[in-house]
Amino acid sequence: MGKLSHVDSDGNARMVDVTLKKETEREAVARGAVTMSRQTYDLIRGGQGPKGDIFTVAKIAGIMAAKKTHELIPLCHPLAITHIDVAYDLDDQQHRVTITSTVRTKGQTGVEMEAMTCAAVAGLTIYDMCKAVDKGIELGPFYLVQKSGGKSGTYTRKGTKKKV
Repeated sequence: MGKLSHVDSDGNARMVDVTLKKETEREAVARGAVTMSRQTYDLIRGGQGPKGDIFTVAKIAGIMAAKKTHELIPLCHPLAITHIDVAYDLDDQQHRVTITSTVRTKGQTGVEMEAMTCAAVAGLTIYDMCKAVDKGIELGPFYLVQKSGGKSGTYTRKGTKKKV
């Protein structure tokens, strides 16, 4: 197991110094789920809910959140993001919406946190837009599916496939 990168030798929090890191193309894919009652799922399956176009609003919220990750997560670097996408997979059996976010940049540090933030905020937005009809909506799990670029190379979560 490696050591924590955001903690110095004295145990103090620190922002990682990426000054000397090589700029590379980087991509991260994150996924999260929103599970709801059958009635709520049927109501929003077409994208419309009590507050309007759920999936478009959630996508925009996720994109905005990814761009502001450095303002939300204290030790994240501000990044020049070159691409963000949010896709949905609807599961009629589990009455679940699976969110897949993809974030890319060419830079000195990765975009895993931006992809995770994107998926999480898109999920929270779906909750917000549906809570008037279903307060029992469940969020999660949220996880990194894949990342590429940088010194540590490629990571793919076991048992998952990139699905966009």
